Amino acid sequence: MFSLETHLALALAIPLLGGLGVFAFGRMPNLRETVTLVSAGLLFLNVIVILNAVLDGASPEISFISTMPGLDIAFKVEPLGMIFACVASSLWIINSLYSIGYMRGNREQNQTRFYVCFTIAIFAAMGIAFAENLLTLFIFYEVLSLSTYPLVTHKGNDAALRGGRIYLGILLGTSIGLFLPAIIWVWTVTGTTSFETGGILVGHVSAGMTAVMLFLFMYGIGKAALMPFHRWLPSAMVAPTPVSALLHAVAVVKAGVFSVLKVVVYIFGIDFLAQTGAAEWLTWIASFTFISASVVALTKNNLKARLA
Repeated sequence: MFSLETHLALALAIPLLGGLGVFAFGRMPNLRETVTLVSAGLLFLNVIVILNAVLDGASPEISFISTMPGLDIAFKVEPLGMIFACVASSLWIINSLYSIGYMRGNREQNQTRFYVCFTIAIFAAMGIAFAENLLTLFIFYEVLSLSTYPLVTHKGNDAALRGGRIYLGILLGTSIGLFLPAIIWVWTVTGTTSFETGGILVGHVSAGMTAVMLFLFMYGIGKAALMPFHRWLPSAMVAPTPVSALLHAVAVVKAGVFSVLKVVVYIFGIDFLAQTGAAEWLTWIASFTFISASVVALTKNNLKARLA
């Protein structure tokens, strides 16, 4: 029997090892896709083992690298992350089955690259799910953006390359320009970036500064697709359908929403935001995004464009 810490490490290692296997068997499609399915199945079973332990009250954690005080690359299992890990690992199985049929049926080029990038994206999703702090979350957030770019541009035509530029430009621009400064700000005023129940900002920032900091996080986490930083999502729909499923359902958008939840709950704290009223503007922006996007969707005849 493995320890829970080992299972946590395996949640990160299994997708990467699967990617190496896919690359090794790239010229043998049957073996390559068997490795993909086996990796997806093993990851899901591993996540279920962690889930059972968490339901019994366990909270495993591991630390890999310590750079500066309060800036570690570390992982810890908590309820929100557990939910995201369960969703991503279970949907990887379904998406892999669909991808195999789609890629073979359409005789797509660069299928090995497709499956390798997919495994890296799932690796990044697991890192985001189990990140113990903002620094770790940011690193795996960026890995997810970079690993999905080749998937968005898979077809290699002008439309795919143009969509890929918008996709990567918005996601990297918001994360480096807004998300990273917000993380540095949190570390500067608190001395830590760790996620803690109830938040870590109480007593460190005023109500006005809290609203500004929340703005940086909400728009810095571009994968949440708040308007006006939403165009990456419809632009990315030039990708093959399995990639669209990855973007919508498995990893990318869910990583954005999950990151928002994790920051709100474990960095700001629900009670602190309620007391300061710093999040009231976000209600209006989110409502505007929801309603206006729905109106735009009514004008689309293409199903993928409507979903985006």
